[in-house]
Amino acid sequence: MSQILMLAGDVNLQGRADPATAFTHVLDLLTAADVRFVNLEGALCGAGDDPRAPDIAHKPNWRHSEPDMVTGLSAAGIDAVSVANNVTFPPSAMLRSLDTLDAAGIAHCGGGTDLDEAHRPVVLERDGTRFGLLAYTSICWPFGMAAGQRTAGVATLRASTSYVPDLRSAEVPGRPPRVLTEPYPHELAAMIRDVEELRARCDVLVLSCHWGVAGDDVCDYQKAIGRAAVDAGADLVMGHGPHSLQGIEVYHGRPIFYSLGNFVFDWPVMAGRHLDGLVLHCRVDERRLRGVEVHPVRRGPDNDVRPLVGDEARSVLDRVAALSARFGSAPFDPATFDPAPFDPATFDRAATTAEIPVTLPQAVYSPS
Repeated sequence: MSQILMLAGDVNLQGRADPATAFTHVLDLLTAADVRFVNLEGALCGAGDDPRAPDIAHKPNWRHSEPDMVTGLSAAGIDAVSVANNVTFPPSAMLRSLDTLDAAGIAHCGGGTDLDEAHRPVVLERDGTRFGLLAYTSICWPFGMAAGQRTAGVATLRASTSYVPDLRSAEVPGRPPRVLTEPYPHELAAMIRDVEELRARCDVLVLSCHWGVAGDDVCDYQKAIGRAAVDAGADLVMGHGPHSLQGIEVYHGRPIFYSLGNFVFDWPVMAGRHLDGLVLHCRVDERRLRGVEVHPVRRGPDNDVRPLVGDEARSVLDRVAALSARFGSAPFDPATFDPAPFDPATFDRAATTAEIPVTLPQAVYSPS
């Protein structure tokens, strides 16, 4: 039996009289799926009313979401969310938000009362297929945000940053330095252990990471984390955090989506900005990932998200293809997204190029 796993990027629900309206125009994408997983960017704990005391001290414009916004997630059929991101803070707000999600029956990963709980995966079963979900954030406040052995917080995959002067900077003042980033070794090792342990408990394993910077460029540490996750056993890596779309790398035959962009985003500061996103339909047959359909979406003047069609859809897919071409693996083609062959010594999957019948613009990735 086939299943569809739907993945999308950043979701923030705020200020809606009826939270369900956030997903009105993308219901076809949602109802076509058996499992739906997104990044919840915004604690469902209620916003403060004193402008002198912002909800996040170092982000004075940020406001948390009201708990009743969870009804929008429920109406959309969202089964699980990642809470590992830079606005799931402070821990007291996160814990109230987790209680709200629990009361609504929405599973979550990437945060908890301590380190073990923050690293605990979600495992959902549909018709005998087990979907394993893990979540981490590289974008985080350096103090009091990461979960500890006895302290609440989120699962972090932090990275260091260093700067190498351009060789011609002595001759040409102002030439920008090269920026080098690399993941913290101990946190990368912890993620690898998580993936290896989860691999034995699930059939399809997705790793979610909140990372990167706005724009087209993918940081070195993103590539290091994504590739390490695949090497450890992840079937697909979904990135988010830059709010803009970034390229897709096919690494050892498995896709790394460096940034899916925004899905639903109601935070007023985001109005009119970073409008495009990707929704993935991951097709699973015989308990194996067989293909991924890529659906471009966009928030309109009313800030509601809609699927793109025709030339607008093609334009977004062509842009993603161009961003993906910089990776050394098989390029992303909007018409047929075929990676390099699997190494039979490492991977055990049957070849297939079948597609599911979805009447929305799509690009297709099929493992071979």
